[in-house]
Amino acid sequence: MIDEASVILASAVRLTVPLAFAACGEYIAERAGTINISVEAMMLGGAFNAVLGATVTGSASFGLIFGMVAGLVIGFVHAEFSHRLGVNTYVVGLVLNALILGLTSFLLDSVSLDKDKQVDAVGIPLLSDIPLLGPVLFSHRWPVYLLVGLVPFVWWLVQRSRFGLDLRAAGENPQSADVTGIDVRRRRRQALLICGVLSGLGGAYLAVGEVGMFNQNMTAGRGFVVIAAVIFGGWTLRGTLIGCFVFGAADAMRLALPALGLQLNAQLLIAAPYLLALLAMMFFAKSHRAPGALGVPFVRGVT
Repeated sequence: MIDEASVILASAVRLTVPLAFAACGEYIAERAGTINISVEAMMLGGAFNAVLGATVTGSASFGLIFGMVAGLVIGFVHAEFSHRLGVNTYVVGLVLNALILGLTSFLLDSVSLDKDKQVDAVGIPLLSDIPLLGPVLFSHRWPVYLLVGLVPFVWWLVQRSRFGLDLRAAGENPQSADVTGIDVRRRRRQALLICGVLSGLGGAYLAVGEVGMFNQNMTAGRGFVVIAAVIFGGWTLRGTLIGCFVFGAADAMRLALPALGLQLNAQLLIAAPYLLALLAMMFFAKSHRAPGALGVPFVRGVT
């Protein structure tokens, strides 16, 4: 029983990691006032580009960089259309999601990609041998440990830096921020670029960290789960990461329960993480205060 629990918990952590990378970026974007619908496109593009990069260079680690670049490009396109040209950000996000899904599906049939390209697993000596917790916390592929530094950095960036103060002002009261000299559109564009890099990394890790290959639509709506995790967490970083783990654990249980001999409806198990995300958005969106200007386009001089 202990071994089974350890396996389920380790699986939950692994499935949480790609969500956590992307959620750190989505948290920054939403604190700046943008609900980034295109996070799904960023993750999917990052996943494809990571495997492409691993195929071209022969290194799964370089594939992670390729995935981050793909997310950055998608973030740049979204930022330019939404916060420079003034196109509705939801429309831009939905178009990008459809575009990247179609583009990656087409390229998957047109380009020969390597399989079994995965970054190295690293176990921390002694700590990885601890019963139950060792395999769960201290024996993973090396990009997982990036979260140890990334999470406190994102918290500091948003909550303690001057840049973060500008971001939060752009998300809370953009008109007042504009009066004080903050370039609201620029800060929102920058937040989307950061979101693109981190979401691309999340998708890349899913491809070359966990799966080792690219499958059509392999993110399967995880980008929308990331948005739900930010709402679930009440637009706080700690709560967002807890939300990611809850959804990751639900996905892990979906995979583990049939292996443990529990006969449940297969379709219900597949839908469970997404039903949980929907319920989270229903209950937590009203119980927590969102940034004051979240999803509100900025027009100078209009209150």
